[in-house]
Amino acid sequence: MRGSELRAQRRAPAPLFAALGDATRLALIARLSGGEPRSIAELTAGTKLTRQAVTKHLRVLERAHIVRSRRAGRESRFAFDPEPIESLRLYLDRISAQWDGALARLRAFVES
Repeated sequence: MRGSELRAQRRAPAPLFAALGDATRLALIARLSGGEPRSIAELTAGTKLTRQAVTKHLRVLERAHIVRSRRAGRESRFAFDPEPIESLRLYLDRISAQWDGALARLRAFVES
């Protein structure tokens, strides 16, 4: 995949929303948002989730570029990448501005 295609895929909101649309994945992001990369064992500690389930959810987040992994010896360490979330925030800000404009036009029309 070329660099421009990868950047466009990273900015596409639908895959990001799909990846974020699961409570387990949101919990994993919360655990990773402290900035410290964590292993599967660290991410499953204190939960009822299996390592296989956490791995499955992390792969979804990784495909959406919200999480990245790096091998460290025999284990993978996962880290949160806030850039895609920031791009979602900007996308939602644009959509919100469009709705505000549409509602203002509707209000002006109704009041005239």
